Amino acid sequence: MSDNTDTSLAGKAALAAGAAIGSAAVAAALLFVKRRSDRKKAEAQPPKTGTAPHFPSETD
Repeated sequence: MSDNTDTSLAGKAALAAGAAIGSAAVAAALLFVKRRSDRKKAEAQPPKTGTAPHFPSETD
């Protein structure tokens, strides 16, 4: 390994920018997954009608 360390302002700025981009990507992925799961839950419920609550028709 090299003993050279990049202590310049440009190196620190590049590191900070990379961390910010990575954090934003993780946050966007989490929001996308949450929105997708919310849609899936909403589609699993029966469609809303004018009369609430929704009960299936009797078959007797």
